[in-house]
Amino acid sequence: MGVTGGRMRGGPAGRSGFALLGVVQAVLIFTIMVLTVPLPLVAREFGLGPSGVLLLSAAYGLTFSSLLLLGGRLTDRHGGRRMLRCGLLLLAVSSIACALAPDYPVLLASRLVQGAGAALTAPAAVAVVRALHPEPAAYRRAMATWGGLSVLGATVGSVVSGAVAAAVSWRWLFAVPVLAAVAGLVRCGTLPAAAPAGRRPALDLRGALLAATAVCAVSYALVASTDHGWTSPEVYGPLPAGLALLLAFAAAERRTADPLLPPGFLADRRRGTALAAVMATAAGTALTFVLLSLYLQQLRGWSAAATSAAFLPYAAVLLLSGRLAALLVLRNGPVPVTAGGLAVAGAGLGLLAGLTPGSGYAAGLLPGLLLLPAGAAAAFAGAAVLATGGVGPERTGLAAGVFNTAMELGPTAGPAALMSLAATRPSVVGGYAAAFAAGALGLALTAVAVATLPRSATAAEPLTTTAPEPTNQIEEFTS
Repeated sequence: MGVTGGRMRGGPAGRSGFALLGVVQAVLIFTIMVLTVPLPLVAREFGLGPSGVLLLSAAYGLTFSSLLLLGGRLTDRHGGRRMLRCGLLLLAVSSIACALAPDYPVLLASRLVQGAGAALTAPAAVAVVRALHPEPAAYRRAMATWGGLSVLGATVGSVVSGAVAAAVSWRWLFAVPVLAAVAGLVRCGTLPAAAPAGRRPALDLRGALLAATAVCAVSYALVASTDHGWTSPEVYGPLPAGLALLLAFAAAERRTADPLLPPGFLADRRRGTALAAVMATAAGTALTFVLLSLYLQQLRGWSAAATSAAFLPYAAVLLLSGRLAALLVLRNGPVPVTAGGLAVAGAGLGLLAGLTPGSGYAAGLLPGLLLLPAGAAAAFAGAAVLATGGVGPERTGLAAGVFNTAMELGPTAGPAALMSLAATRPSVVGGYAAAFAAGALGLALTAVAVATLPRSATAAEPLTTTAPEPTNQIEEFTS
């Protein structure tokens, strides 16, 4: 991609532009979690049964994850700023529709459109970030900060949603994506265009259709397995179909001159391992929110507001560790920071694996809720650099789409598999403990895999490339 609007590089204008894009990225993930805690309130208002609740809870994530590859290709084809404007407009309109939805069909359709807007916005935002920071070292610094924004958005969504729904109404929660989208639209004209340079890639519509339907079918089946079990029609119908479509997608991409996802793109060991780290960490954090919300509300009788408050220390540690994680990546490189973060996050899940029916909050839950975010922030910061490094400007959208897809699939696939394990235990709490233990093991194994990678940020250039004032870029979000 070529870069226009060079005045935005560096300085207060560049830092404020990066900060706005980072807020947008965090809000995209916030919007996934916005109905997680107040979902029972929504179900009562609209008289929803289990299938309606399931589909509503999954709707945003289904379209978000399934359309990210297409969003990345559209960014590489049409430019970051143009696609950012399109995605934000779609996000704003659909969020207003969610807030005003008179019935369940309108709310469901609006959530699906919200996810499509997010799928256009996320890769475009990264492309504009690269235009703001065209030097490799500066871009790596920016991505070290960027990596922690998704988990921050998810945490804030979980903490805020219950309190707002209890105090006012769940509908007011959609004001957050509306405000973020409007702010982005107002500022878009001052951001660099991140216009594509050279030949624009062709639009692989067949690949886009196969990828979208495959990811959507598999994701829905995994989500459905938590409520209906693996032998239900909701699972054994879409799951094999989705896997077959994934195979068809892989075969089609090998025969396409301009594939949506080049076959060799995921073959890079560094990138593939980083994406596995993203999925494992996202799965562990999502599992914690889901299981502890169920434990506190259903087994301990806590209110939605009290459950949200229980995650406040988690959010505080995440904010503090996010500051440190980006600095650690700059000083030590992404490989050791990612591996160490995975190990610490795994230790946090290991502590939660000691959950019992009588576990108190301070002694039983809080230690794990402090270790997990500290490790997750480091893992995400390092993995973001590894997953997006070594990619030319013309593939920035592709790299961002793949990274965000891993971020979305982790909370879908991981908790589904681990909660199925939990269902095999004779007691509910024992099942939760087993799921936490399995998640801890997965993070530990991924940490070992990351630790074996070469320590340079990319095959061509080390992370320690000299650049002036490295902390300034980090403090775009932390000051």
